[in-house]
Amino acid sequence: MYTYSFEKLEVWQLARSLRKSIYLLTPKFPKEETFGLVSQLKRSVSSIGACLAEGSGKITPKDKAHYTNMAYTTTLETLNHLIAALDLDYITQEEYLLHRSKIEDITIKLSGLRNSQINKSKP
Repeated sequence: MYTYSFEKLEVWQLARSLRKSIYLLTPKFPKEETFGLVSQLKRSVSSIGACLAEGSGKITPKDKAHYTNMAYTTTLETLNHLIAALDLDYITQEEYLLHRSKIEDITIKLSGLRNSQINKSKP
């Protein structure tokens, strides 16, 4: 079976793990949040890996960096939704800190990847 380039990225693998973790976390949210915060959280966490996958198919380093930046911004969006879940007592402080730590690892790696891609686009 062929392995696509995005699947080899450590940051994509971390985003995949975070997505699974968030999906396992959300069933404890109140049912009335199914189409609110749960939906937003699942959508944003899923977008991280999706942006990396889509960007991997782009030709120029500048275009790849654009999608890596989009992955970065959706990671921050995911953090914002987790903060809301904490504020509303849908998750514990420990659950929040665990996921925040994963998000920090992802943002650090995304920044490095984006910087590498931007540097490759310079003459």
